[in-house]
Amino acid sequence: MKRLTELLDSNRQWAEKINKEDPLFFETLAQQQAPEYLWIGCSDSRVPANEIVDMLPGELFVHRNVSNLVVHTDMNCMSVIQYAVEVLKVKHIMVVGHYGCGGVKAAIETEPHGMIDNWLRNIRNVYKKHRDLLSAWDNSHQQLDRLCELNVIEQACNVCDTTIVQQAWAAEQDLTVHGWIYGLNDGLVNDLEFNASAAEEVDEQYGLAISKIEKLRELVQASEKDNQNARTLWDKVRSIFN
Repeated sequence: MKRLTELLDSNRQWAEKINKEDPLFFETLAQQQAPEYLWIGCSDSRVPANEIVDMLPGELFVHRNVSNLVVHTDMNCMSVIQYAVEVLKVKHIMVVGHYGCGGVKAAIETEPHGMIDNWLRNIRNVYKKHRDLLSAWDNSHQQLDRLCELNVIEQACNVCDTTIVQQAWAAEQDLTVHGWIYGLNDGLVNDLEFNASAAEEVDEQYGLAISKIEKLRELVQASEKDNQNARTLWDKVRSIFN
């Protein structure tokens, strides 16, 4: 029998540290959770939700799966969204992808990966939908960056299209859906400019987010393609729109 002694020891050290900083922390936390945010992110171990936005336990409600997908037949994800919106009354839902996502990369590879290909088919559909836009990037790494961004935008739209969010908006509940992407190489979150707070805003926000990806294409076609990382391109796009 093998026990994870090192992890149990780390847990005790962490709990002691928190108790020293705030003796009432765990007592208060045990009474209730009242987060204002739902984070829908990737299962990748390099993308820890709370740490990225510097939030403590209890401040962020989290759902994670491979490649941060929101599929309407996924009862796990739908149940999380329902609980977050109807019970916790979160005010923000963030779909958060990350650059260099292995699931997104696998989705457009030709070799089979087993059962997970059925899940990744959802990303393959995003790739097919935006194939013309993605064709501007002949560098596979840069094209993967764009597909990771587009996947986030599409999944944020999927959140908006759920009956849960639609009903919340119909009841004039304060709720905004956001599309973000995280950079593994610099630790920064990039706002993909999708921020919908009502049903009538979704198409507009989708169009705005896609138009900025299209502007990235224009920039990369007019410059040296090999010297354009995601952060640099997005900084240029924001300077144009702002």
